[in-house]
Amino acid sequence: MDGLIALAAPDMAAVDALIRRHMDSPVPVIPALADHLIAGSGKRLRPLLTVAAARMAGARDDACLKLAAAVEFIHTATLLHDDVVDSSELRRGRVAAHLIWGAPSSVLVGDFLFARSFELMVGAGSMSALEILARASRVIAEGEVLQLTRAHDLDLGQDLYLEIIQAKTAELFAAAAECGAVSAGAPPERCRSLRKFGMDLGLAFQLVDDALDYSSDSATLGKNPGDDFREGKATLPLLLTMARTGPAEREFWVRTVDRREQTDADFQRACELMRQTGALASTLDLARSYADSAKAALADFPANSWRPALEALADFAVGRRA
Repeated sequence: MDGLIALAAPDMAAVDALIRRHMDSPVPVIPALADHLIAGSGKRLRPLLTVAAARMAGARDDACLKLAAAVEFIHTATLLHDDVVDSSELRRGRVAAHLIWGAPSSVLVGDFLFARSFELMVGAGSMSALEILARASRVIAEGEVLQLTRAHDLDLGQDLYLEIIQAKTAELFAAAAECGAVSAGAPPERCRSLRKFGMDLGLAFQLVDDALDYSSDSATLGKNPGDDFREGKATLPLLLTMARTGPAEREFWVRTVDRREQTDADFQRACELMRQTGALASTLDLARSYADSAKAALADFPANSWRPALEALADFAVGRRA
């Protein structure tokens, strides 16, 4: 990703300044809690995607910067809410905010960041971009609720799983890229192509994340490995493993995933079954197919410096390992 980060460095410095300025509040806990999470956000993939999409689509002004900051606030707000719902202990390698400031403060600061994101969208002056990001906020919430209602579901199908991750993860990637293109005044077909790139990139990214939860470590993940298993989340590696182990292991899955009656050894057994059945490899193969589809969506764009950098972003998404 070095090439993309270098290309976008001046823009991302301006986005970071916008983020810092809009985190400010006379209520001390708000900037303190927000900074705890945002300061550890690393590469800021989603706002980076907004900036890169805008520049590749021909943007010469700074209209995309407020939208990029809004995208980061939407993402951060959802993380704060998710960590409360999931009782997560780590986020981005740090102690989860709700364990320091409490769940009520985390939820309310998440609401504050959502409000700030909409102020930034309005300030960007694009009704089309506002519509894209407002829709994305709704879709993300729907995806999280759908996942919550189907937690511990041993019979969740792959199609519904993909519908969930498309809503809760890939939609914001898609919206980030699309609103960047819109801010550049790109024609509709270019906006659709960049939305397709973002959607497929987001799907690849989430699939790899789900696989890494069973094959990585805390330093790589920024959270504790095995959290999905302990929370009973029916992600694709788990769904494929349950389908491929058959009746012999059914009681193990009912106990550990449905009832969540787990011992310390159960996670390692689940990981071993995933390796034996090829479930992790299948998940990563699907991720690579989405990454290839994302790169193909850029085929009609001029071969400027931004296009290979975005193609490399798709490769980065599926190249992460423990």
